[in-house]
Amino acid sequence: MEQTITVLDKVNSPKDVKSLNIEEMKLLSSEIRELIKKKVNTTGGHFGPNMGMVEATIALHYVFNSPVDKFVFDVSHQCYPHKILTGRKEGFTDSDKYLKYTGYTAPEESEHDLFKIGHTSTSISLAAGLAKGRDVKGGKENVVAIIGDGSLTGGEALEGLNNAAVLGSNIIVIVNDNDMSIAENQGGICKQLTQLRKTHGQAEHNMFKALGFDYYIIEDGHDFESLISTFKKAKDADHPVLVHLCTQKGKGFAEAETDKESYHWILPGALDRKNSESCETYESITADFILDKFSKDKSVVAITPATPGVSGFTKDFRAKLGKNYVDVGIAEEHAVAFASGLAKRGAKPFLSVMSSFIQRTYDQLSQDLALNNNPAVILIHWGGITGMDATHLTKYDIPLISNIPNLVYLSPVNKEEYLAMLDWAAAQNEKSVVIRVPFMDVVSTGEKDTTDYSKLNKYQVVESGSEVAILGLGNFFHLGVKVKDLLKEKLGVRATLINPKFITGVDKELLESLKSSHKLVITLEDGALQGGFGEKISAFYAPSDMKVLNFGADKEFTDRVSVEELYQRYHLTPELIVEDIAKIIR
Repeated sequence: MEQTITVLDKVNSPKDVKSLNIEEMKLLSSEIRELIKKKVNTTGGHFGPNMGMVEATIALHYVFNSPVDKFVFDVSHQCYPHKILTGRKEGFTDSDKYLKYTGYTAPEESEHDLFKIGHTSTSISLAAGLAKGRDVKGGKENVVAIIGDGSLTGGEALEGLNNAAVLGSNIIVIVNDNDMSIAENQGGICKQLTQLRKTHGQAEHNMFKALGFDYYIIEDGHDFESLISTFKKAKDADHPVLVHLCTQKGKGFAEAETDKESYHWILPGALDRKNSESCETYESITADFILDKFSKDKSVVAITPATPGVSGFTKDFRAKLGKNYVDVGIAEEHAVAFASGLAKRGAKPFLSVMSSFIQRTYDQLSQDLALNNNPAVILIHWGGITGMDATHLTKYDIPLISNIPNLVYLSPVNKEEYLAMLDWAAAQNEKSVVIRVPFMDVVSTGEKDTTDYSKLNKYQVVESGSEVAILGLGNFFHLGVKVKDLLKEKLGVRATLINPKFITGVDKELLESLKSSHKLVITLEDGALQGGFGEKISAFYAPSDMKVLNFGADKEFTDRVSVEELYQRYHLTPELIVEDIAKIIR
């Protein structure tokens, strides 16, 4: 049987897109969506954002001349169609190569990608730099920033707009307005975009025109005629241009068009499952705790920087909190300062942030929160050594947070400790408290934790021994238990097992007491070693004869390296740890 040749078969580079007619582009759109469905349903990844950008990406490559013209994709979780059109479709057509390419733009993959990008609201600033660099070097190419999917709410996006508007030369900003972030879009900018959509771009107030942009609106961002004609108007402009592009998130998959939030990012097999079994998680524990506190204290406020799913802030949770739930948009910096202000006024803010995204808030954590000692509660989710993309590593929150004065950073090892830490953090008014939410299946002892957390930096000796002391922090306490048992089995050593609980401080009294009966102290932390918890213990023992081994992750960007491989690399298995211990004490 003769094999049917599809439009996609003929498209291996942007040059091939330029030879297509409108009908062929429509067929190509359908074919690309089918590829995205199959790949993401197999590997997991961003689904809704990519499905909504198919036609616009085809039109961009039809009108512009990448890589001479420069495309900068914000967050870059909308770049799958771009990758398919720029020589990487094998990563979507060949299941054996599904994992060959990252889910974000990556210069090492293609000359059509300018930056490695995974955090949000950066594209306009990066594009403005490219445009200024072009101008001073005497270039003529177009520079296009593609932003949207809620990213315009981030502070850096507004800083970039402010600067790009007065560049005085070619820079094209395409705002993909799908009326969503990860969850429902929030805030004044969202209202501005809505008003522009309702008035066909003729609203009395237009923030983009006010800033100085030439403004175009494409009311149907899936219509090729409108896309191509508008992009041609913007191309080669000698001044800043902003194209307001209205699209449908999840386009082409009915469930994703309806339930945009659930289909923003999906797990493998999600498109085949109708329902998933629910079980208790640390995210559901977080949500239940906050709801219980809110039922007794109406000053409780839950805050998310546009990532409610990370925190267990479900639609039901949000509805129950009502106005006491605040999605500040993709604006982690504002979220920390906002929480500090709430705490200053006597409210009880709980801010939940993914570990990778807390990196954006160092100045606010230091200046707006800790320096003022305001008793906000910040919850760090997903912290640990993972096999995630280089753009979303979650192992650097400990070095970042634990070295800021005044902050109390806690790391529970089970459900009961987590609840006790939440209770203490919510009740006290003396400190800014950060809790590293366990990143694992729920572990429960069944017994209430009665620790007095107001006595700062007091570690818990779980089991007393001699010769070797094991400090297992948070997620890695359970690794410490395994190391303890293997030490007894292999070396006959009955080690001391310690649960530090506090990341930000050193229990000097306890550490001093270990000197009399121990030769070696080891620290286990699910994060980067440099600047981390273990180095604090090493520094304490530096003037003494006590030997210290720190176990954790190296300071490096890893990109989709499996956890199993990383644990081997960093000696984070019980067997490898015991081997290292044996070299010291035997």
